[in-house]
Order: sequence, then structure tokens, then C-alpha cells
Amino acid sequence: MVNDPRPLHSQRQSDNSAPFQLPINSPQVRPINPILSLSILSRWSPMSPDPKPHAVLLAYPLQGHVTPQAHLAVNLAKRGFTITFINTHFIHHKTINSRRRRTHTQDADDDIFASVRQSDSLDIRYLVVSDGLPLNFDRSLNHDQYMAALLHVFSAHVEDALIDIVSDDTRPPVTMLIADTFFVFPATLAKRFGILYVSFWTEPALVFTLYYHLELLRQNCHFACNDVREDRIDYIPGVKSIEPKDMPSYLQESDSASVVHQIIFKSFQEAKEADFVLCNTVQEMEPETISGIQPKKPFYSIGPVFLAGSTKVATSLWSESDCSRWLDSKPPGSVLYVSFGSYAHLAKQDLVEVAHGLLLSDVNFLWVLRPDIVSSEDTHPLPDGFESEAVDRGLVVQWCCQRKVLRHAAIGGFLTHCGWNSITESVWNRVPLLCFPLLTDQFTNRKLVVDDWKIGMNLLDRKYVVREHVCEKIKCLMGKASGELYRNNAAELSKLMEGVWSSGGSSDKNMNRFVKDVKARTQK
Repeated sequence: MVNDPRPLHSQRQSDNSAPFQLPINSPQVRPINPILSLSILSRWSPMSPDPKPHAVLLAYPLQGHVTPQAHLAVNLAKRGFTITFINTHFIHHKTINSRRRRTHTQDADDDIFASVRQSDSLDIRYLVVSDGLPLNFDRSLNHDQYMAALLHVFSAHVEDALIDIVSDDTRPPVTMLIADTFFVFPATLAKRFGILYVSFWTEPALVFTLYYHLELLRQNCHFACNDVREDRIDYIPGVKSIEPKDMPSYLQESDSASVVHQIIFKSFQEAKEADFVLCNTVQEMEPETISGIQPKKPFYSIGPVFLAGSTKVATSLWSESDCSRWLDSKPPGSVLYVSFGSYAHLAKQDLVEVAHGLLLSDVNFLWVLRPDIVSSEDTHPLPDGFESEAVDRGLVVQWCCQRKVLRHAAIGGFLTHCGWNSITESVWNRVPLLCFPLLTDQFTNRKLVVDDWKIGMNLLDRKYVVREHVCEKIKCLMGKASGELYRNNAAELSKLMEGVWSSGGSSDKNMNRFVKDVKARTQK
């Protein structure tokens, strides 16, 4: 192997300039040299004195997946693991650039873990690989091509990185690969390297369970059938009953041949081969669902991982505005926080109706509006005159530190797309939710929020978004009397979270059990 003096992430940046071509066949995981495989296995043999666990973490390249994976990395590093965290060049580039814009400096650390590594003396290594697309490729505008690259191309870059990692004598021998469940190759790759595969699920256990039982849904004609049933689903282990409209959006679609469906089908084939599953949920929030999946797979609820991570890890893809001074000027509980997350898109007409609904409500609001929320080709989607009309009681920013905003006393509600990170952060801060799911797991998350936990309400009870209806729902959630039930229920659910990461708490115990079970497997 030729030595290259550049850091690994610098060596791989050149991959992004190559022309993008999708192979016809599916995920490319190349055979490994058998001599290399033997050397990998021998280096982490249990005969070695007191082997230190070494986990390679691979985050799915979307903001809502990278952030919990980074918190998991910190949690494991605090427990004595060596961590090698693999990020994509594109996500790394956006993260570092956003931090440089925020700090107004060009010499920001070129590593998202630099601060936490320095302050807590954690053994976290970091490298960056190509996702198979040029750096300047518009992934937001070309979602299907982005997903196709992750389906067909990305595994080859990860394999190259793993070969480098396991061949590096300065690192402890690799024990396991911890990869986001939505990847289509980790079980296959881990077997070829002779290491454990840990599937990390960043959404609720309910969504994992529904995907896990895809074939059962298909057999009962609730998915991918010519004549799809519309009655309630009551045969999934651990799920009492669920309506088809509350399943993830991809399980509600008649066309199951899309690139995203290919990813779902293949990734859950891989998940069924996982040695362990870690889930970013709380045992007490989904007890029956978790009990239903555990007989099929070693499944550990270890959420919310942000409580066991670190705020020093830089994962934001946009430069964050500090909204503290503006929030300080508003009465307690008077501000509606509005955000549709880091990736989902909103139809232009729906956004316009939401904007007018906010104006009609007379409620103070802080609205996070990404430049590509409608499209990267329409960076100013608000109706004419909106910001001037809202100047006294509304603030619009491109991005902010959501956890910091949600814990501010001025926040009284959250109009959300129902992303799982947003829900857990809102629950932790006792903030009730106004739900407007847009895609994927968000429809199932809405069911948990509105129907099961009753900590929020639907924004959309009809086919179209109408400004007068938006106004009515905002007033109901933010009203002192009308919103009291949701605030009280959010406070009660927050109490369930308070002790989960303390000694003896459910997530702490589950993580300890996971570590113990990993060591037992590697010492056989």
C-alpha cells in the first residue's frame, strides 16, 4: 500500500470530481483478499490481552441521521470504546462551512469531533469518503439520483475505507460496524470482514417494526398488492392496531418499484442479519412495540441519544442564527416555533397558506425556513410583504440550534413536520406539537404524538391546507385553556425521559447490556 501523507478525508475528496455513472447491478461490495480477512480476525482475537472495543460508525448522509449517530459515537467513546466515525465528503463540507460562517473564521477545526475530543479526552477518529456524486451536485433538487448513488455506489467507498482502517496498526482491531439501518450493505460487508454488524435505527420502534414485517403486510394485502386493503392492521407483533394512513408514506404508496423502495427492501434484509439493533427511542414510551420485536432480534432502546451525547459535536449543515435576544423579548409560552426539518420539502402553495395562517393568528412565531424548503431553485418562497407585516411578532431565520430554542421559556408550541429528533427534543422540553407530516416516518410519528400520547394535535384534518384552518389550529394549541391538555401530557411524558440516562435508568441499563453482550460475543 502506497503511503499518502494527506489525511484520509483529503485523499478521498478527489473521488467527487469523477463522472457519476450508476452501474446496472445492485450494491457493489467487492470480495476481500482472504489473507487480509485472516489478518483482521487474528488482530482482534479474544486471546489478545484485554482487547479494547473498536466500533466503526457509519452515518446515513442526512442531517437527521448524522446527528444521533454522532451522539451515539460520543456515548460509546465515554464507555471506553475506540470510535472511527465515517462521514461523507458532502455532509462534512456543509458542516464545516456552516461552522466557519457562524464563527466568521476560516481556520475552524476540520473535524466535527475536535472540541469534544479535546475537552473529554475521547478516542474518536474521523474520516470522510465520497458518496459517489460530485461535491457540487444538487442533492436536494435531485433526490432520486442521490438515493440511487447510496443504493448502488456508496458501498465501494465504504469498503475501501474499512480496508484502510483494519490495516492501520495504530488503531485497535475493529470489533464491529455500527451503521444506519437504511444502508443496503452493512451486514454483507461486516460478514466479509469478520466483524459484528450493529444496526442503528434513528426512528421510533413502531416504524422499525412496520418495515421489519413488510412481507406480512404484503401477504395480507395491506401493501404492494393490486387491491390494497384499507381496513385497520391488527396482526403485527407488538402493534395493537394501526390504520394504513398512519403507516410510513412509502408503505402507503401503490408504486413499490422506486429507488427508495429498493433501499427499504434491501436495507431490512440486511437488518434481519444484524447481530444487534440499537434504537433511538425510550423503553417507557413504546413498551409493547419493543417487547414485540425483541424475540426476533436483540433490540436495545437507548434514546434519546442527544441526552447522552454532547453539544460540542458540530453536525449542523447550515449556519445557525442566535435567536436568544429576540426570544428574551417575548412573554413566557407566547412563541410558536415553526420548522419543517432539515430535508423534507413543502409545496409552495402549502407554505403560502401556512404563512398567512401565522399572520391571521396574531401569535408570536419563530420560523426556521431553509433556503431549499420548496426547491433549491426557489430560495424566497414567502408571499410578498410577509416579513414586513410580521415584523413586530415574527422572526424568520434559515437555521437555528433547535434544542436551545425549544428549551427557551418563551416557546409555547412547535409546528413541526414530525421528524423523530424534533419530537424527542420537544417532549424533553415539554413543548406541545402541531403536526404537519410530509413524508416517510413522519405520518407514523404523528400517530404517536396525537393518538397515543396526546401531546399535540393535527394541523391538517382535510385534503388541502387553508389559512383560516391553520390560524384556528395555532390558536387552539397556544391558547391557555385549549392547549392545557397537550402541555400537561407533554410534561408527563417528559418525566419518563428524565431518568433514562441516569444510573439505573432504562437507556443506561440497555446500553450497558449491549456493551456486555458485545463483549460476550467477541470473547467466544
